[in-house]
Amino acid sequence: KSTSEIHEKVEMPEHDEDALKSRNITTLSKAIVQIVIIDFIFSIDSILTAVGMTNGIGDKPIDALVLMVIAVVISIIIMMVFANPIRVFINNHPSMQILALSFLILIGFMLIAEAAHLSHARIFDQEIGAIPKGYLYFAIAFSLLVEFLNMKIRKKNNLKKVPEKQK
Repeated sequence: KSTSEIHEKVEMPEHDEDALKSRNITTLSKAIVQIVIIDFIFSIDSILTAVGMTNGIGDKPIDALVLMVIAVVISIIIMMVFANPIRVFINNHPSMQILALSFLILIGFMLIAEAAHLSHARIFDQEIGAIPKGYLYFAIAFSLLVEFLNMKIRKKNNLKKVPEKQK
């Protein structure tokens, strides 16, 4: 999905505008329902994380359940609070959207490699080794640093150009 999104952004930039025009939400209640459903779907990863965190917590299964419910509720609240600011930021910086989609591809590759390692898969008669997560974190941090530097440079260049146009 990330690859097709990147392709559409690069090759067919007008596609997004056409898609948005065709998907008008006419009422506030429909918008709220859509946001809640999307937030709930995206919080499934929080559920999986909470399940992993609950190993060995408390003597009763109810303790783990309470922790999972709290994790899901907190993640939904965080997503609802930050959804619009992130949307505005992404609209103002489309290169960040491409970078985020690229991160999804990278994370997907890491998950496949980790699953192959854990299942002792073999390719060309060689067992797949573990890829340290530090490599993934470094690649993401480095890419974000470079992009933030690019954003700062673009902002400086735009500020320099504005006074020249006003003359």
